[in-house]
Amino acid sequence: MKSRQRVTKRARASRKVTKIEASAGSRRRPRYLPEEWAGMYKPVKRPVTLRIDADVLAWFQRGGRGYQTRINRALRKVMAEERKKARQ
Repeated sequence: MKSRQRVTKRARASRKVTKIEASAGSRRRPRYLPEEWAGMYKPVKRPVTLRIDADVLAWFQRGGRGYQTRINRALRKVMAEERKKARQ
């Protein structure tokens, strides 16, 4: 039987900080924002229940991790197109 290593709170916290720092470097500015807002903007995310056809969901999930982000981008694109039409 394997013995479990004891992890202190301090060690756990330092691992968390490392993960946060590693993920923070990979963030990119969304394309729809001006360059001067790059470091200030963080979109507000709200958890919702959304009913999507199974085949549509499967198509987005086929791309692997990040399928919810891809769905959000697709919806944002449609929203931007609708706004553009409304202005004309």
